[in-house]
Amino acid sequence: MFVRQKLEKVNIAGVGISNINLKEMLEIFSSAISNNQKIRVCVTPVNCIVKANKDEFLKNIYNTADVVLCDGMPILWASHFINKPLAARITGLDVLPLFSEICSQKGYSSFYLGAKSGVGDSLKSKLISMFPELKVVGVYSPPIAEKFLEEENQKIISMINEAKPNILWVSLTAPKQDRWIYSHYDKIDANIIIGIGGAFEVAAGLLKRAPKWMQQSGLEWLYRFLQEPVRLFHRYFIEAPKFFPMVLKQKIKNN
Repeated sequence: MFVRQKLEKVNIAGVGISNINLKEMLEIFSSAISNNQKIRVCVTPVNCIVKANKDEFLKNIYNTADVVLCDGMPILWASHFINKPLAARITGLDVLPLFSEICSQKGYSSFYLGAKSGVGDSLKSKLISMFPELKVVGVYSPPIAEKFLEEENQKIISMINEAKPNILWVSLTAPKQDRWIYSHYDKIDANIIIGIGGAFEVAAGLLKRAPKWMQQSGLEWLYRFLQEPVRLFHRYFIEAPKFFPMVLKQKIKNN
């Protein structure tokens, strides 16, 4: 199976989102590892689609990724609005614990890159307490910077390649993590390379996830904002509202 050829993508405001559900995604990940393939995965929220409409390089990063996940109910709603419904919303918060369980069962190894100092170690402890057979072959929190120095990039890549993880989980916030993965993808020895934003903190138990009813009703963003208002204000109140005119324009153009 070659993922890029198999997966249908739905155009949402110029960004192709993979039309898969959670079960299919987990099967794709397992297949990539068992067949020793390499795939690049983007977990793409609304604000990244907005940014991609102003940045062709970023748009190309998403549109050339093997898997682009629908990270947000507004994206799912938009797909129905343009009459090309996506199968499901899939977030980094869904992917990390579920695939970690599969990794523990099948002996797949993980490397945690990113987040604040100590978060990766807390994540490792938490997930191993849940899945005792889980193999975590590396944890590294790089210095906070908009762009890493080349020396730091080489250090990160060397650490990853020495550990040879099956899956590299990257938590550098989107779209920074997507740019970093794209720029260094060819140098990294891992089957799956995925950017999952702030999922490390939640999966580690350092932040709480919204209740199910808020997730399903499209209010998870509000729950997250109330926990981190300073960091998330611009994303939710400045960037995200620009998404809806983009979708409306696409709808009008397609009719």
